Amino acid sequence: MPKQQITTTSGASPMGAYSQGLRVGDFIFVSGQGPIDPATGKIVGETIEEQTARTLENIKAILEAGGATMADVVKVTAHLTDLSNFAAYNKVYATYFPDPKPVRTTVGSQLLGMLVEIDAIAYVGKD
Repeated sequence: MPKQQITTTSGASPMGAYSQGLRVGDFIFVSGQGPIDPATGKIVGETIEEQTARTLENIKAILEAGGATMADVVKVTAHLTDLSNFAAYNKVYATYFPDPKPVRTTVGSQLLGMLVEIDAIAYVGKD
């Protein structure tokens, strides 16, 4: 099954040797995204709420470039620098995904200058 690269200027550009997203068969894989402004390439937002929203907007843009929506997401992995921010992060996160919400793993991690990083897998095959 060939990999198809997904790129968009509406989402944060890669800051390393990785793709924004890949479509492989009926799945779209979105790389770990952070609160990076696509126009400036800089981290934006002081609060976990602001950073979570920007991160999810980047994921949304990459999914849309691949022909998917947030409703197609089936699996998310989220990294928080401070797990005491979980409730505030979760409140914003919940507004981006319709029911049924995707399965999710949330862990505490060391991140470079940001409060949150999220990756996603979407299913775009037949129902």
